[in-house]
Amino acid sequence: MSAKDCGHHDEERHKLHRRLFTAILGFIILILFIILLIFLILRPTKPHFILQDATIYSFNISSPNFLTTNLQITLASRNPNGKIGIYYDKLDVYATYRGQQITLSTLLPSTYQGHKDFTIWSPFVYGNSVPVAPYLCESLSQDQMAGTVLINVKVDGRVRWKVGTFVSGKYHLNVNCPAYVGVGGQVIGNSMAVGSAMKYQLVQNCHVDV
Repeated sequence: MSAKDCGHHDEERHKLHRRLFTAILGFIILILFIILLIFLILRPTKPHFILQDATIYSFNISSPNFLTTNLQITLASRNPNGKIGIYYDKLDVYATYRGQQITLSTLLPSTYQGHKDFTIWSPFVYGNSVPVAPYLCESLSQDQMAGTVLINVKVDGRVRWKVGTFVSGKYHLNVNCPAYVGVGGQVIGNSMAVGSAMKYQLVQNCHVDV
């Protein structure tokens, strides 16, 4: 076989490889396009969150400007999608007062939520001797005198959508649950004593951003 024939065979082999590579790439792009099209047609709806209750074990101000908070919450999530599942990869829950975080973040366990499914978490969130701004101490003192305080239970995390075998990238999840609770053992609304703590039935819809 001459050098010319060898060069011809090499060129044919390269053309075959290019065609094969182009066909595989085109097939992958087609599959991804179909998955994306299905994903857009189904249009996933963000999950619904409800703050069901909060049990206050402590909510105390100490000098000069420190706040100690200890509470347990019951947080429910519902997937409203009929054909899309949700992966909750990382969820941190914490409490704030007038925009300032007053507890440490508690990590919720990762979970998968099927179609139209419910998930319930009951974490403890707490913060010991958290320094707060002086003007917040004044507001807290006024709230304590009134016997009620507005806190916000917040969730910060990542979610992924599952359509069939396709799983999307991670999306940022922000949840904000405002809740009026009593302080100093104050009885408000549908509340009950649990030992030395007070449990407040809230059933409060939360604002969700994804």
